[in-house]
Amino acid sequence: MSSLLFTLHGVTLGLAWFAIANAVATLGPAWMLRHPPRQQRVKPAGWWLAMRLFPAAASTVLVAALFVPSYWMFEPRDYDEGFQAVIALMAFAGVSVLAAAAGRAGAAWTRAERRARAWMSRAQPIALPGTPAPAFAVDCDAPVMALVGIFRPRLFVSRSVLSLLNEEELAAAVAHEAGHRRAFDNLKRLAVCAAPDWFAGTRTARNLEQQWASAAEHEADRSTYAIVEGRARTTARCALASAIVKVARLTPPSPIVAEPISTLVDGSDIQSRVCALLDGAAPVEPRRRWRTAVAAAAAIVALVAAIDAYSPLLRGAHEATELLVHLLP
Repeated sequence: MSSLLFTLHGVTLGLAWFAIANAVATLGPAWMLRHPPRQQRVKPAGWWLAMRLFPAAASTVLVAALFVPSYWMFEPRDYDEGFQAVIALMAFAGVSVLAAAAGRAGAAWTRAERRARAWMSRAQPIALPGTPAPAFAVDCDAPVMALVGIFRPRLFVSRSVLSLLNEEELAAAVAHEAGHRRAFDNLKRLAVCAAPDWFAGTRTARNLEQQWASAAEHEADRSTYAIVEGRARTTARCALASAIVKVARLTPPSPIVAEPISTLVDGSDIQSRVCALLDGAAPVEPRRRWRTAVAAAAAIVALVAAIDAYSPLLRGAHEATELLVHLLP
């Protein structure tokens, strides 16, 4: 029985720490959005995604890497501290955050699958050059070009879009969706839905998600003409800009797609995308090997430093847990 109480006590404390760390970590992205640097540079999509996922990632790492091993190593097995109402409430808050995130992820996945099944019920396979996945033509009222799924995605294109776009525009739009697949944007959308944090659905979260979606669309746009040179690049840029404008004119204003679905027009800033394409924004450059080597070396140094300081950190984490237990009623 003592081992069971020990385990239950550890789970309760872990959930409580998760709720506390999550709330504290949420303050970071919120503060940075309200106090941007004076010389603000254009941030890549990965930066906005990291900001959005930071509270969930930081609280998960703290519990998994610090609390769990410290509790296992230093907590006495003969648990006799009794029931603590405040810690139990904190643990319930942690469970609520996790359950809400699981519900959002499940709902997003279900909505995406429902859309895919509805489209597949009246779909016809088609051959498109450069398609990132099996392509299907569908009959539907709204103009659709959507990449659905993560591991085995499918590309759905409405017949209205097929008749609306010329050959060059269609090829550019397909290349745009290929850029989304290379960047695993559908997986990132699902990760955003599944992120367990306190500010899901708040204005701060929506702002971060909008910034990430816009940056991801710009990067997918640039990837469409990164592989060509000279006049072909100009043609690809203009064709994609034309395709975006044509489809956007027939698409009613809508929020960002909240499922693992990447579309040509999904509520992002159409004007800025078209302007960037027509102005000749630089394509996404491949990472240089020396940058990768420097990043790997820095990661190794940081890991060695963390290992050297790990034991004192575990001791400090256990002392913080003891302080929390004795201070709260």
